[in-house]
Amino acid sequence: MKPAPFDYHRPTSLAETFDLLERYGDDGRILAGGQSLVPTLNMRLATPRAVIDINRLPGLAEIRATLDGLVIGALARHDEVEASALIREHAPLIAAAMPHVGHAAIRARGTFGGSLALADPAAELPACVVALDATIRVANRRGTRAIPAAEFFQGVYTTALAPGDVIIEVLIPRAEPQWRDGFDELARRNGDFALAGLAARVCLVGGAVRDARLVFFGVGNAPVRARQAEAALKAAGDVRAAQRALATELQPPGDIHGSPELRRHLAGVLLHRVVGSLLGPAS
Repeated sequence: MKPAPFDYHRPTSLAETFDLLERYGDDGRILAGGQSLVPTLNMRLATPRAVIDINRLPGLAEIRATLDGLVIGALARHDEVEASALIREHAPLIAAAMPHVGHAAIRARGTFGGSLALADPAAELPACVVALDATIRVANRRGTRAIPAAEFFQGVYTTALAPGDVIIEVLIPRAEPQWRDGFDELARRNGDFALAGLAARVCLVGGAVRDARLVFFGVGNAPVRARQAEAALKAAGDVRAAQRALATELQPPGDIHGSPELRRHLAGVLLHRVVGSLLGPAS
């Protein structure tokens, strides 16, 4: 199928982008990597009056280390993030997640900020930024603001972005060396959206679990932080205790790909697999 007719704009500045977003309102759609937008246009699930291609905006594709932490530009391509030595050094959780993001062709065009803005509940990167306690920096005509990742994802394809907002970058704070990161997901085929996935971080001090962040995806309407499982893990230092808490905490939806019971079971398997490896001897 072919998309419905639309106006195409390729701004070269944020100011021009804001003008276009104001002109078209809800009838204007931002194009970054286009890996989700283009199929919906072709199937006419989306019929905007205008597509606003932001790929020429300067300075939004950088990956850099700062005193505050690691900054990932919204237009950084997935394959650039996957290949980045800075990502491997400062955000190993994201480095572990990137090979699971779609297929190589998807990663060649998809963007870091685009994945967050789409807010697909089965996507890897939203769960990662929540687990990392990241901050999503957003700009509009009035200025910029910082949104904690934990507050950004509000439901299926729903975020805290307001009309006229554009994600410009993501800040991942520096982590203490006691933190260990782990990531895994379970899907029917490589590259498919996950039936369940886990972005996990565990802080070990003297062999004891001082803190934990367990963020699941594919099991809710947004990234799900399993706080009861975290508390059980900290209290008992035992994965099985965390699994028991998780079994009553998660309330995943069901669909044609998997029942709630299947997704809950897979989440428990991932918890045992990922956190079990983090609690093992340091390499």
